[in-house]
Amino acid sequence: MRVLVSAASRHGATSEIADAIGRTLAGAGMEVDVVPPDRVASLDGYDAVVLGSGVYMGRWLEPARTFAHRRTRELAARPLWLFSSGPIGTPPKPDEDPADVPEIAAECRAREHRRFPGRIERSRLGLGERAMASLVRARDGDDRPWTDIEAWAGEIARALTDGSRH
Repeated sequence: MRVLVSAASRHGATSEIADAIGRTLAGAGMEVDVVPPDRVASLDGYDAVVLGSGVYMGRWLEPARTFAHRRTRELAARPLWLFSSGPIGTPPKPDEDPADVPEIAAECRAREHRRFPGRIERSRLGLGERAMASLVRARDGDDRPWTDIEAWAGEIARALTDGSRH
């Protein structure tokens, strides 16, 4: 079983989630490639895909959106899971899926979409990002739920090894 894990990340936190998902899948005996969406040349040879993105201003980053829209048919032809990283604050906001995910999930026939809280380091943010973080009263810190992320990747591995590929 060969799985592509691909995530668009602005400051690296979402890429680290993709890496953790990849490690968990590899630990379950799968051949895994973790590649940013704008560096994926082809989906040929992949049996399944996990696609994610950091969320900014309620939307996925452009590389992930473009990847999904350009490869809709290919993604719909194999098991696909989606994830988003970036709700921030206490409690995490926004509390809804990114605006573009329902359409991507439907068009690409994704099995599931998960949202995970992100990491915020104001020193790495641009002016607009800092303003948004202040608006939702987000504190600096890493709120990524590693145990939940690894458990979800384990669920994906089980779904793929249980023979429920299509």
